[in-house]
Amino acid sequence: MTRPSHAVTTPSYAALAEIRDTLLETYASNDAMNQLILSHLDARSWRAQPPGKKSGGRTIAAIFAHLHNNRLSWLRNSAPHLKCPPPLDPDRCTMKQAAAAHRRSAAQCLRMLSDALSAAPNRRVAKSATGSTDREVAGSGESEPDKTGGDGGNERAEDFGDGE
Repeated sequence: MTRPSHAVTTPSYAALAEIRDTLLETYASNDAMNQLILSHLDARSWRAQPPGKKSGGRTIAAIFAHLHNNRLSWLRNSAPHLKCPPPLDPDRCTMKQAAAAHRRSAAQCLRMLSDALSAAPNRRVAKSATGSTDREVAGSGESEPDKTGGDGGNERAEDFGDGE
């Protein structure tokens, strides 16, 4: 009688390459969907306040600015050698500016991810660091608020107009 093996096998290089390629394609598809949304969005909805709230909540413009600005934080923390496009002002950016900014930040994030997921020994991105709401100022021991235009990923339902 043969006993079943519980040994963990290491995936082949081909399997890892397929996973990497799928992850990169998925990220690129996500940006393509964002571009599609921006190209078909009614301009009147860009700054409209979300329904169901008396005030507050993020507009679509603020959501797109937040996404872009958080990508910049991710790039600065994980791939400082890559040039970051300028941040978006959630209160002033246009749909055209958001589309262009998203194309640039997505392209840089794809470069970063390609390098991070590479098997090359000389890759420049060895870790992913997205940051947080408060960051320690280098060497000072003090913290400073997140300057990405968002909450560092700590969104609540009411930020999107889903609360009561």
